[in-house]
Amino acid sequence: MTDVFDPSHKDTHEQVVFCADAHSGLRAIIALHNTALGPGLGGTRFYPYESEQAALTDVLNLSRGMAYKNALAGLDHGGGKAVIIGDPARDKSEALLRAYGRFVESLGGRYITACDVGTFSEDMDVVARESRFVTGRTLANGGAGDSSILTAFGVFQGMRASAEHVYGTASLLGRRVGVEGVGKVGHRLVELLREDGADVVICDVSEQAVERVRRRRPEVDVVSDAESLTSSDIDVFAPCALGGALDDDTVARLRAKIVCGAANNQLDHPGVEKQLAERGILYAPDYVVNSGGVIQVADEIRGFDMERARAKAARIYDTTLKIFEMAADEGVPPAVAADRLAERRMSEVGRIRAIWLGH
Repeated sequence: MTDVFDPSHKDTHEQVVFCADAHSGLRAIIALHNTALGPGLGGTRFYPYESEQAALTDVLNLSRGMAYKNALAGLDHGGGKAVIIGDPARDKSEALLRAYGRFVESLGGRYITACDVGTFSEDMDVVARESRFVTGRTLANGGAGDSSILTAFGVFQGMRASAEHVYGTASLLGRRVGVEGVGKVGHRLVELLREDGADVVICDVSEQAVERVRRRRPEVDVVSDAESLTSSDIDVFAPCALGGALDDDTVARLRAKIVCGAANNQLDHPGVEKQLAERGILYAPDYVVNSGGVIQVADEIRGFDMERARAKAARIYDTTLKIFEMAADEGVPPAVAADRLAERRMSEVGRIRAIWLGH
């Protein structure tokens, strides 16, 4: 059982809200990990969890990841995330989304929501009918639209930085990249990789997702599953599905020199980052390279400008290189260096909020 009140635990959260509305069928959890830098910002995941415990574990991990992601993205936002328990294809409805919006509104701005797995900009428009604290809305409603655009762009920048660190050039030309998951973000990443001249091999549990890529890029290779992908002869592994892609077995068989992908919480358990380092595999911390999406939706809060948001997402390249250099200087894996850098910003900038403003 996850203990959300254990003060000795690294993942202690400020607030966890359980939301239920019997009429609409809403069962949701909102988690706020750390708001030292500002109100929590993070998406709403709509997913058929096998149990409420599984949903709680996921939202706690995701909200912690958002705190670190927002910190290293240079945003004035803390870590927040929400999950709705259910099958979005079957359970999603206007009533459910609006009921969820009421719960978001009840937090008074401590949490700002957006899209994630199972939710889209059109859903955020519905949630916004009940709450002011919604971003990632459609272009027609003044929003930034699909946040996967800059998520994929940011991952690509992180991959370029990784290639620079390993191969001495930021180009992926001629490199073979294995992309696990070609959904919202993954299929856009494939486009960027092919435009840069990379060879690409993909896998996905959805045949429709694979066919969408193949219709546009018939030259892309396809393998049956993640095990086949990670054991194949690839230079870069890009996990772009759900979390936990890097477990003991995967790391042991992985032939890639670089891991850089869009999925959240890629490390299955603490210690995997050390296993990767021991095998000479460079790991680009997921919450660093996949922050383009949150940069995009955060920009919307003050009036969206794609050029401005894209320029900020391009800095993921520099941040990723900085983390690799810090890791080398301190003799630690990149994941540890990234955590330290994020924690430093949360501590230093968060301390400023102790200055009394008199109102």
